Amino acid sequence: MDTSDKSHVQEMFGNIAPRYDLMNRLMTFGRDQYWRKFVVEKAQISDNGMVLDIATGTGDIAFEIRRQKRDAQIIAADFALPMMVVGKNRKWGQDVLWLGADAQNLPLPSSTFDAVVSGFLLRNVPDINRTLGEQWRILKPGGRIVTLDTTPPSHNLLRPLINLHFKFIIPVMGRLITGDSSAYRYLPESTLSFTSADELSNRFEDAGFKDVGYRRFMMGTIAVHWAAKPA
Repeated sequence: MDTSDKSHVQEMFGNIAPRYDLMNRLMTFGRDQYWRKFVVEKAQISDNGMVLDIATGTGDIAFEIRRQKRDAQIIAADFALPMMVVGKNRKWGQDVLWLGADAQNLPLPSSTFDAVVSGFLLRNVPDINRTLGEQWRILKPGGRIVTLDTTPPSHNLLRPLINLHFKFIIPVMGRLITGDSSAYRYLPESTLSFTSADELSNRFEDAGFKDVGYRRFMMGTIAVHWAAKPA
């Protein structure tokens, strides 16, 4: 599936929305919850900070922010509306503001947010540079960006096993759990073809961010990147 066709990506996430959270837990052996906590910690959100969770899906990161920062002002945004419908019906679903939005054209004012966070966004957008530029625009000077995404595994002895898991096991799990194997063929394929963690760091720097760093998880297939807009 071509990420330049946003309607197909939107439809795909809409189709898997009811079982999306369950599949995430199974695919990651429950480690995705720890990664989201790490994202929120790296965002360094003040007690009453203004935060955007873009590509919120069913709200996992937004809810983790709410757990850690009870007084933070949180907007959870996505262009896959069925995902957010699922999120609104979850615990904490009424404790955040929901917004239908395209990450490449955010309907939000400039220099407004203390932090922008995302989970599995950049792999799914047609233009990474434009997406980062939009997040730069809406951040206040000194604001922080933190992204959680997949990243291609390193070329080592584990790579053949990881490829086997991505190309065969995950699609079978997707068909059994969600009834949609095509979505779970696209997700692994998009991981293997996505930019490396080092290259993504360079994209952050090209967008004007400073103090860029990242940490890899899950045998090197997950990366959390963080950076700051200069004060």
